[in-house]
Amino acid sequence: MADDFLLQIGQSESLVRNKAILLVEDNPQDEILILRALNKAKVANKIDVVRDGQQALDYLFHEGEFSDSEATELPTVVLLDIGLPRLSGLQVLEKIRSNSRTSLLPVVILTSS
Repeated sequence: MADDFLLQIGQSESLVRNKAILLVEDNPQDEILILRALNKAKVANKIDVVRDGQQALDYLFHEGEFSDSEATELPTVVLLDIGLPRLSGLQVLEKIRSNSRTSLLPVVILTSS
């Protein structure tokens, strides 16, 4: 029984590790800092970076420049800057939470202020 449980945990961890992390950050220095911290923490996930709120929504909903994307899985987590151009982080979060496909997607709000 315990072995089955540990096997399930291991499979879940493997699935999470294989999924991308979406970083939504418009400041290049903050991006470097976040990527360095993730690297230092030995995060093995692929990190996809977009630069504004509209790009984040396009990425998540396969629209705009991401409409040809073959990826169907959502990222394991979204690291979302609150102060973004085009659409703010709060506007992006509102859209994420209002869509049934993304409503349970983990989102971490970032701010440098």
